[in-house]
Amino acid sequence: MALSSRPKTLRSLRPRAGTPAARPRPARAGRATTADPITTEIILGAFETICYEMATHVSLTATTPILNQSNERNATILDGTGQLAALSVGIPQFMLSSTLFFGDGGLFEGDVLVANDPYHGGGHLPDYNIFAPVFHDRACVLIASIQCHHADTGGGAPGGYNVNAPDIWAEGVRFPAVKIYEKGVKRRDVEYMMAVNNRTPTFLGDLRAQVGAAQLGVARLKEVLARFSPSTVEAAVRGIIAYAKRRFREEVARWPDGVYESDAYVDHDPHGKKDIHVHCKVTVKGSDLTVDFTGSDDRPDIQAYSTFGNTRGYVVAQLASMMDPKIPKNEGFFDSIDLIVPRGCCLNPPEGKSVAAGTHHPGTEVGEAVAKALERVVPERSCPQVYKMGMPTVIFGTNPRDGKMFIDHSVDTFAAYCGAVKGQDGWGGMNVSFGNLIRATAEINESIFPIRQLWRDYDTDTGGAGEYRGNCGSLYRKQVLTPATIYTYVVGKRYPMPGIAGGRPGSPNRLIARAGGAHAFEVGDKAGYIEHAAGEWYEYHYGGGGGWGDPLARPAEKVLEDVLDEYVSVEGARRGYGVVLTGSLEDLTLAVDHAATERLRAELRAGRGA
Repeated sequence: MALSSRPKTLRSLRPRAGTPAARPRPARAGRATTADPITTEIILGAFETICYEMATHVSLTATTPILNQSNERNATILDGTGQLAALSVGIPQFMLSSTLFFGDGGLFEGDVLVANDPYHGGGHLPDYNIFAPVFHDRACVLIASIQCHHADTGGGAPGGYNVNAPDIWAEGVRFPAVKIYEKGVKRRDVEYMMAVNNRTPTFLGDLRAQVGAAQLGVARLKEVLARFSPSTVEAAVRGIIAYAKRRFREEVARWPDGVYESDAYVDHDPHGKKDIHVHCKVTVKGSDLTVDFTGSDDRPDIQAYSTFGNTRGYVVAQLASMMDPKIPKNEGFFDSIDLIVPRGCCLNPPEGKSVAAGTHHPGTEVGEAVAKALERVVPERSCPQVYKMGMPTVIFGTNPRDGKMFIDHSVDTFAAYCGAVKGQDGWGGMNVSFGNLIRATAEINESIFPIRQLWRDYDTDTGGAGEYRGNCGSLYRKQVLTPATIYTYVVGKRYPMPGIAGGRPGSPNRLIARAGGAHAFEVGDKAGYIEHAAGEWYEYHYGGGGGWGDPLARPAEKVLEDVLDEYVSVEGARRGYGVVLTGSLEDLTLAVDHAATERLRAELRAGRGA
């Protein structure tokens, strides 16, 4: 069961079928079976429902908060050749399982495979993929797949984010494609090997939940095959993929031809090397779309690498947000993109480089660069679907309740970076990049981990000003009740969330470590593992989202509403929007001074030559 070498472009991503050794897969060429549009739509709906059911199964049965509360999972269905046919509404950058594929032969009825290797399709080691083939008449017809982020991967540091790892082998254990079930029988040796290479006490429960979800998917897909016949289902999949490809190209054909370039930057890598550069060139020619990252950072000594699969996921997620949402997200969508990512740059690293932090940065800067390049093409749809956090503030230590290690990924605190788009202010607690990821509740996590949530609120004057305002950033204070270590890698200080079409950027990030004690300090340009004494907390000022459009075009009455809602201060209204207010916020007598506002806005326009 050989894995292919990593490709450079989306057009070369042609997964080969995993087929049962007993019978070669019949050639598809010349098959005349077709499915009518209504049947095709019914089958697509069934697939999407099955994906949702698989993903929900994990949330209901997993044992770790990052999965059973925050929903960091995604389910997909592939055809027998490994092409993506359907997916659930999960984490967008998990849309990459079709880059992880198998050579001819070696799969059997009842097999379940596990894979997490970043260099064979994954993003980073904590993202485990489970694959379960669906057979009919001894031929592999479909593959059920579920992707989940796990709390640990072994390696040199707990939590899956070993920012000091010199290479991928120091990060944790790699599984390129290993059978955990073979012909329906559990490989106890494989499961045991995985368990003893993971620190999390609940790891096996999470893994079994994921395997169970894939097996549930197999059962449901067999019901679909029994109802519609394999030939009809295969024809429907071909039709779904062809439809997505046609609709994608129709959308691109409406865009103006041209070459559009942009640059995005990461403040620094975990070791402090500054200004990790992502360069993007998008070429629109008729219905053809090329996304080229030639010119991106290729310094050999950086510690910031996004794998090809991760880079691809962010490209697809960003483009999907800028197109008709009715276009199915499947292989036809992906295959319509000419993606050029030079080997050796920060977005397609040399084999063996550490990628623990890179799945976040420069991964998210991929989407930012695409959005900024296409800002001149479809400004009304341009909003970077990304975040600027660095990496999660993972907390680990010994839980005094049971004496075991705990690993808290702080999924109960993270929320920020919601940018505005034309017609809509930024809103909500999560940017679109996170899909259906939700914040775990403080109350549940406080019952599991020795931590306390002291503060959770929006931060005034943090959303980027614009005709449509970026959402506010968030202020969090999280206290440890026992001695613990906290990962700190913070970016978005020099390069916060950008504004679009004249909008202003959101506020920068700030992280105060060891707050509440005599040794509080603001985290700088290097990642660290900061020991916190019991009773100390970290204080994270998450940055705001970027604005959209000219701030001076925002109606003054809307700015007044923002001030009343405490999204913007009185001084912020004047400074960012040129709106002059009279009266008092405390006694709710604020009002717009229209004459003074007109004069101030005229002065501001004159000052910038507009």
